[in-house]
Amino acid sequence: MTDEKMPKPPGEAHLRTIAMPRDANPSGDIFGGWTLSQMDLAGATMAAERAGGRVATVAIDAMKFLHPISVGDEVSCFCFTEDEGKASIQVKIETWTRSRGGKDPEKVTEGVFTYVALDENGKPRPLDSGEQE
Repeated sequence: MTDEKMPKPPGEAHLRTIAMPRDANPSGDIFGGWTLSQMDLAGATMAAERAGGRVATVAIDAMKFLHPISVGDEVSCFCFTEDEGKASIQVKIETWTRSRGGKDPEKVTEGVFTYVALDENGKPRPLDSGEQE
């Protein structure tokens, strides 16, 4: 962990929410699993747009939890295409927080999620097939 402030990532957040008390452990820090689920929602939304339809998460690599998230923090997930295959897309997701006091954003988590495009039968399909929801 580092105390250095990192610049805010470029672009718009793919997901923005507030960390609530129900998402915290007894110490008041937000569970890593909750954070992971927010990242997966953001990444799957981006992947589904790229795939033109249904996707499934097949892998999560290189997860790093850099700083804890507190109850009341604004949590934002930023997504970037890392790589693409015939039926898959790797999405780098950075999670940033900002306290209610409005301090500068701080990167708290990052990871690379892999999604596979699926057809109506749940079988992998090419990203370019253009299946619409």
